Amino acid sequence: MSEQETVSTTATPGRGVDGDFAVWAPHAVRVTLRADGADHRMRRGDDGWWRATVDTAGSGTDYAYLLDEDPRPLPDPRSLWQPQGVHAASRVYDHAAHTWTDTAWTGRALPGGVVYELHVGTFTPEGDLWAAIERLDHLADLGVTHVELLPLNAFDGTHGWGYDGVLWSAVHEPYGGPDALKAFVDAAHARGLAVLLDAVYNHLGPSGAYLPRFGPYFSGENAWGPSLNLDGPDSDPVRRHVLDGALDWLRHFHLDGLRLDAVHALRDDRATPLLAALADEVDALSTALGRPLALIAESDRNDPRTVLPREAGGLGMTAQWSDDLHHALHVALTGETHGYYADFEDPEALPTTLTRAFWHAGTYSSFRRRTHGAPVDTARVPGHRFLGYLSNHDQIGNRARGDRMGEHLSPTLLACGAALLLCSPFTPMLFMGEEWGATTPWPFFASFTDADLVEGVRRGRRREFAALGWAEEDIPDPMDPATRDSAVLDWEQRDHKHHALLLETYRSLIALRRDEPELADPRLDRFEVVASGDGRRLVLVRGGLRVVCNLDPVDAEIELDAPPRELVFANGRPRVRGTQVVLPGECFAVLRL
Repeated sequence: MSEQETVSTTATPGRGVDGDFAVWAPHAVRVTLRADGADHRMRRGDDGWWRATVDTAGSGTDYAYLLDEDPRPLPDPRSLWQPQGVHAASRVYDHAAHTWTDTAWTGRALPGGVVYELHVGTFTPEGDLWAAIERLDHLADLGVTHVELLPLNAFDGTHGWGYDGVLWSAVHEPYGGPDALKAFVDAAHARGLAVLLDAVYNHLGPSGAYLPRFGPYFSGENAWGPSLNLDGPDSDPVRRHVLDGALDWLRHFHLDGLRLDAVHALRDDRATPLLAALADEVDALSTALGRPLALIAESDRNDPRTVLPREAGGLGMTAQWSDDLHHALHVALTGETHGYYADFEDPEALPTTLTRAFWHAGTYSSFRRRTHGAPVDTARVPGHRFLGYLSNHDQIGNRARGDRMGEHLSPTLLACGAALLLCSPFTPMLFMGEEWGATTPWPFFASFTDADLVEGVRRGRRREFAALGWAEEDIPDPMDPATRDSAVLDWEQRDHKHHALLLETYRSLIALRRDEPELADPRLDRFEVVASGDGRRLVLVRGGLRVVCNLDPVDAEIELDAPPRELVFANGRPRVRGTQVVLPGECFAVLRL
């Protein structure tokens, strides 16, 4: 047995694998365990944990907890398996029962990688991890290195984005449950693909959120509801709940990292914030496992300290998303300037975000109506610590129809966007289907079982977009199963005409990034962008390479600093005259000086 297997198959105490059950309920007067067809009184410890042993229990045993006089049995807050849904009993799951085949896997570091964001429920018509395994060869052939799965933890209903999860350690059963995730990771590792998981600890979904019934897990409010109690009274076990859950994904499921949702909503006034504590423990686990583990934060703060190492006074995140870069790219490609895009209409927005990650860096944000962010020290912080993207689940799904850029832009302009992203110093991330310019929408959808909640979600969605001028009939019903079905990727589309050509462009650019180290060089202080024509013509200076891009629909003349001697790759037919390059409209070229 390998070291990785030794670490990964240790049973988690208190979840019934050895007949021992434990639950934290510090304010309860009585807790009863219902397991193996009988009720068992639990013993309270001074630490607020209740414990019981059921000799006949083990893997596959259904169990639940009853608190005080409440007759309703509740699932385990630390449940690993919810085969009947989030309102039903938990089931004992034994990690040691899985035989791993990835013993030779040594991991993949995020620097130099290309991330692919994937929603299991719409990646295939079947919408589960087993079907997703059948598409992994496509990702390996594309050249991506990391697959980032949108949240998999259990939520109410069959279909949803995953951000309404209520049991943070249980794999959603309609996706295949815990065994399917392990099979997916095994299959990905066999193809050289690392697997990241989007983990949501900043809030609970509206249905099946029994966690607060057990203890003071929440205190105060954030944008999504109750805020996690990370620094108030009785917060030590709450923090431990999050830390243990995060480590379990990496240890027991052999995941290679976590994407942490909206960390700005994790309110924490301790000297060592939760994210810093998590970074320390993940670093220790990485050492024990002998493979790199990544923590990627989604943060709205534009605070470079998020990705500074712990020893430099930072939070120690491996990387963070850069929405500013997305917004600048989106405005440059689409011309949209409504809402928060208004700040990125400035011709300097794209060159600045390409070289400095943040546009709002101690500057005024009209959308927020205040000064926002802080500048990145480009001499100290490498570009690979920021994920750049043309699209992601939020930026598509939070549009009224969930429409993608592939529906509106020409394939040549989409290719220009891909070139700017994949030849940048940042860690590129693609959203599933982007690589062939998919036109299938990806709107918000859910499938809650409570009738009042269903109607409330419908009304809320209509109200939100009606305020922005949308007609009600143009807003997809998020609770209609057809809305989810419309979001399923059309895999046949990738083989059709311009879609196939764009896919080949993505493959070539990713391969070029791998084969030409200068294109992946993350050093921001050695990267330069020269812009002209109101920011519509750009030259990316990448060592001895120049990436020239014309976003306008007409030919453009672009002056270089030296005559190019080789055309490395292009999506059109550039003409070179000494130091001048004539690019057709919506064309890019990679040239070697």
